[in-house]
Amino acid sequence: MSISENDDNNNNNNNPDANIKEQSPSIEEESPEGHEAIETDNLEKMILSTGIRVGTPVKTKFMAPFIVKANPEGLYILDISKTLARVDVAAKFIGRANIAKVAVTSAREYGKTPVEKFCEVTGSTPILGRFMPGTFTNPSLPNYMEPEIVVVTDPQADQQAVVEATRAGVPVIAIANSDNITSKVDLVIPANNRGRKALATVYWLLAREVLKKQGAIKSDSEMLEKAAIDDFETKLVEELT
Repeated sequence: MSISENDDNNNNNNNPDANIKEQSPSIEEESPEGHEAIETDNLEKMILSTGIRVGTPVKTKFMAPFIVKANPEGLYILDISKTLARVDVAAKFIGRANIAKVAVTSAREYGKTPVEKFCEVTGSTPILGRFMPGTFTNPSLPNYMEPEIVVVTDPQADQQAVVEATRAGVPVIAIANSDNITSKVDLVIPANNRGRKALATVYWLLAREVLKKQGAIKSDSEMLEKAAIDDFETKLVEELT
């Protein structure tokens, strides 16, 4: 298996909101299609509000192609159009695999709930917390598995999973921030991989597209019936009390 990163149509697009198109109110909004357009518009605005495109003050040469500018605070802003394009490519690839053999990892605390929920709705396999060395390379271990695809929340925090997948010849899909090194990653999904809401949003978007590719859902409203973005978000202690 190989992953095609065919997003050439996005290369000359320097507007981070390029494909977040606002719908003008019209009489047609009284129709089901109009309501769907309003829901989609509201969803897209909400996606942008989660900080999904806000990077760090540092950029690497690997992530430079996905950055459109630095904001006044000195944080690099990622190109949302490329984020969405890469989510679509990743979903197509995952959709062709045996979903039970898609391993999704997160050593980051804020990534655990998004990964759990993604795996719950898609049927993929979560690997949370510290990645046990040998999971992909040592058949004698009780937790050994042979994944077809590995998805990592952060190629730095999940470095052991990336290294072992590479050694085993397994393609790696990574959510990567502006400061990540992605030399061992096959497909980069550029996004804020540190924020709670941003991680929830990325995994919700990826789950939505995977389910569409599998034929399990046809629309955003069907996805929202299964799970909202909030359901993917790690809750703070004070939010649980």
